[in-house]
Parts: sequence; C-alpha cells; structure tokens
Amino acid sequence: MSQCAPLQPVVIRFGRLGDTILLQPLLHKLRHRYGGACRLVSLGDCSRVLYEGHEDVADVRHFDSQYGSLWLNPQRLRTALSLRELRHAPFYICEPDVRTRTKVRPMLALAGIPAQHCVFIEDTPLNHGEHWVDWLMRFADETPAAFPDAPSPDHDLPSAPRLEPTAVELGEAQLWLARRNLQGHPLVLLQPANKRTMRWSGVRKADDDDKSWPVERWAALCKAILAAMPEARVLLCGSAAEAGYLATIGAAAADERVIVPRDGLPLGHLRALMHIAHSMVSVDTGPAHLAAAVGCPLVVLFGNRLPSMWKPRSGSGSPVHAIGGLPDVPRVDRIGLDEVVQAWRRLPPRPEHVVRRLVEEALHNAGWNGCLNTCRSMGIARSQQALHH
Repeated sequence: MSQCAPLQPVVIRFGRLGDTILLQPLLHKLRHRYGGACRLVSLGDCSRVLYEGHEDVADVRHFDSQYGSLWLNPQRLRTALSLRELRHAPFYICEPDVRTRTKVRPMLALAGIPAQHCVFIEDTPLNHGEHWVDWLMRFADETPAAFPDAPSPDHDLPSAPRLEPTAVELGEAQLWLARRNLQGHPLVLLQPANKRTMRWSGVRKADDDDKSWPVERWAALCKAILAAMPEARVLLCGSAAEAGYLATIGAAAADERVIVPRDGLPLGHLRALMHIAHSMVSVDTGPAHLAAAVGCPLVVLFGNRLPSMWKPRSGSGSPVHAIGGLPDVPRVDRIGLDEVVQAWRRLPPRPEHVVRRLVEEALHNAGWNGCLNTCRSMGIARSQQALHH
C-alpha cells in the first residue's frame, strides 16, 4: 500500500451507547494511520447520531437488532451485503463478545471479506485492570496481513473520547430550553437510570440491579443541589421508557425546579444540553461517557465494575469524579448521599466565556441567527454566573 493512497478502515462494533462512544479514540487513530476516515458498522441509531458528519467517520452503517439468523434479519442482511464494496479496505472487528462474534463472521463471509484484511480484538488480550479505551488503542496498532506497508501508529494521539454536539443540536437545545423558560439558569443533569433499570413489567427490583441508587436519595440530591444553587434547574435525564421512573424521583423531590421531560430526551438534545450544563451526576452508564466526551463536569456512581476499566474519560480534560466500584463497593446503593453531594460540590465550575463562545459560534455557523439573538437576549452567560457553589 502506498502511503499516498489513503484507505478508509472499516470498524465493526455491535455495542450500546457507551461502547460506541469509547470507539472515538480508535477511530481517530485509524484515520491518522490510513489517511482516510473510517466506515463504522454498528448497532442502533445512536452511532448515526454520534458520528454522522464526524471528521473520523466517512459513513455509518447500522441496524437495529443483531438477534436471529442473518437471513431472517433484513437490516443486518442489507448491511452485510453493503460491505462487498469495501472488500479492499482493512477491517477492525472490535467485538469481544463470543455470542456477537457469531454474528460478525457470517456477515464478513457473505460480503466476501478476505481473512487477511481483518484483525479481531479477541486476538489482542485485555490486560488486567486496563481501561477499555487503552485496549482499543492497542488494538488500533494491529495491522491486517494484507497491508504490510501501513504507516506505523502514532502513540501521541489522545486516548479519551471527544464528541461535541453539532450546531443543529445546539440550536434545537436552545429552543427547547427557551420553550420551557429554562434559559438563564444553571443546569444540573442527573442520570438515575441505566440499561437494566427498566423491564417489560416495570422498574427492575433494586436487589437485581447493582447500579440502582434509591429514589429517596436521588430526591435528596436534587434538594441538596438546589439548596447550594437556588437559581439552578435540575434536569432528570433518561429515555421515554424511563420517564415514569424519573417522575417518581421528581415527585419525591417535590420542587418545581426539578424538571422531568415527559417523553425523555433524544440523544442529540442530551448531548447539546451536556455541552452547556453546569455538571452531571450519573450512574455508570452510556450517558456518563457522553457527558465526559462532551466536556461536562461529572460525578459517576459505580457498582459491580472496576473504575480503572470503565471510568469515563474526557478528551477536553473536564473533571470526572468516580465513586464506589470494585473492589470495595460492589453496589451503588452502598454509596451514601453525603459522599455524592461532596463530590459534586468539588467539581470546578465551567468557564462562563468558554460555554458562551462555543454556543454562539456554533449557532452562528449553522445560520441559527434567530436562536442566537434569543440566547443573547435571555442571557446565556446568566446561566453560568451562579456556577460557584
């Protein structure tokens, strides 16, 4: 391969939101190695929201479900057939789960991808206690046999995700805030739920969820935040399916300054709100990784996981405080309220001028002049002036 002929590596990962966010440093490294933006093959629409138009990603090919036979899953079948046009590219399969690998290999075989074009992360063992991003970055150093002349890896590239919102997302978020009279107030985000919180029959029992923090503690945290920052608004974040659970927290807090979106928050809205928020408190789940990647100061509550492997990383250097986790705290409900409040109070405030400049530049570049004028008149800066708590 000539170094003058850029290639577009294909990256395959059938993960959830957090897994998809953690791919960003690997995608960035592969783009630098091969000269061309990556093609991402993934699970769920979140990958499109996160990476469509991103400089490290040329296109996103995704489907909704990996389950069942390839031949009986039209979306997955179409995605597999679309890989035929990419047979000359290097393939990086970042899928460590055995059951999911049984889904990847049939797709590669149907597309006719040569074995010498592929490397599999299963062949790069995870070191004990190693952070997931560091494992992915080591995997990005591997080279498929068909590309012996691929440039050597650059080991000075960042090993923390950075995924800023688009200008459209920022504009829509500002309008969302304006319609709810939330502009001009510091915004504190809470993420109480994780992927296991809800079952088809309702909220999972706390004993069956090591990431569950009691409703009364979330409500007490809301009250503590508002006591420290009376001008703030606390926004409970989650999907539409989690809205009922979030409403129980809002009812327990019994304060009109605690906001519970009736239909949840779309991912693009959430990313934009994280970008301008004062801070976030979250259980160990995908949105926590997104908050760090966006640069939102963050407190994360860990249960039965090692923070050394899963603590969110911030590409912008924003603070991330991890509480709990193995080996000492195997369940989130063993974390006390005071510990969380104190960790949140230790978060440094976001610089007012940085938030204002980023939002105004993004809106101006996207042509959202009306929204920009609204933001100025209502005072984006005002929402940052009460950040010192």
